[in-house]
Amino acid sequence: MSRRTFIAALVLAVATIPGFCQEETDIKGSQDHPLFTRMPGYYISDYGVKDFDQFTSPYAAGADQTWEGKVTTLEYYIKTGAKQASMLQIARNYENAVKKIGGKLLANDTRVIEGKIEKGGAVTYIHVEAFNEGRNYNVTIVEKGAMKQDVVGDAAALGASIAATGKATVYGIYFDTDKAVVKPESAPALDQITALLKQNDGLSLFVVGHTDNAGTLEHNLKLSADRANAVVQALTARGIASSRLKASGVGPWCPVASNSTEEGKGKNRRVELVDQH
Repeated sequence: MSRRTFIAALVLAVATIPGFCQEETDIKGSQDHPLFTRMPGYYISDYGVKDFDQFTSPYAAGADQTWEGKVTTLEYYIKTGAKQASMLQIARNYENAVKKIGGKLLANDTRVIEGKIEKGGAVTYIHVEAFNEGRNYNVTIVEKGAMKQDVVGDAAALGASIAATGKATVYGIYFDTDKAVVKPESAPALDQITALLKQNDGLSLFVVGHTDNAGTLEHNLKLSADRANAVVQALTARGIASSRLKASGVGPWCPVASNSTEEGKGKNRRVELVDQH
C-alpha cells in the first residue's frame, strides 16, 4: 500500500467514528423522550421517530415479546472529555428510572434492560443497550398502539365488495376513545361512501358499527350503535337521503380477528356497509 493510499484510508476510517470531525451536539431535530432523561455528558448522535412500527424483543417472551406502536429510537454517544459511564452504570440507571415511574422490568443484565410501563390505559416499552464499554448506548421506546389506517377503499372497491359479498368493511373512520363523534380525518372514507351511494341510486345500506372486546358488552353495544348513527349523520350531511341508511351496532359480537393483540383489536374496530336488499 502506498503512503498516499494509507493516509486516505486512515482519514476515511477516522471520519466514520461517531463524534469525530463533527460537532458533539444533539443531531438536528432530536430530543430526549419525555419519559427519560439521558446519562450526563452524552449527546444524541442518531434519532428517529416512526408513527407505527414493530420491535421484537430478543429477551422478553409471550405477549411482551413483540411491541407495536409509535417507535422512538435514540443513540447516545459520550462527549470528548466527559466522564464515561460503564455499561452496567447505564443499564442500572435506566432500570431504576423504569421502577421509579411505576414500571416493571422484563429483562436486565450488565448492559441491557427492558421495561414495561402501564399508566392510564397506555402501555410503553423500553429497550436500552450499552456498547463499547459505555462509550455509546441505544434507547428504543415503543408507545403501544394500533396503526392508523391511511389507505381507504374507493367507491368502486366498496361497490365491488357489496356486489360480491353483500357487505363492505370500511377502515378510516375515526373516533376518540369511548366517543361517538366522527373525527375530521375520517373525511376521505366518508367521501368515498358518499360517492358510492350517489353513483348507485337504488342502493340502501345498513351502517353497522363494530368494537373490540375492551369494556362491558352493554357499553360496547351502545358505543357501536352511537358511532353508526354518527356515520349516518355525516353521510346525510353530505346529501344522502336518510331513508337510504339505517344504523345498527353489534359491539364485539362479530370479530374479524383475535382481540388478544392490538392489531386484532384495531381490525375489529370498524364500520361495515351492508346491503339492505
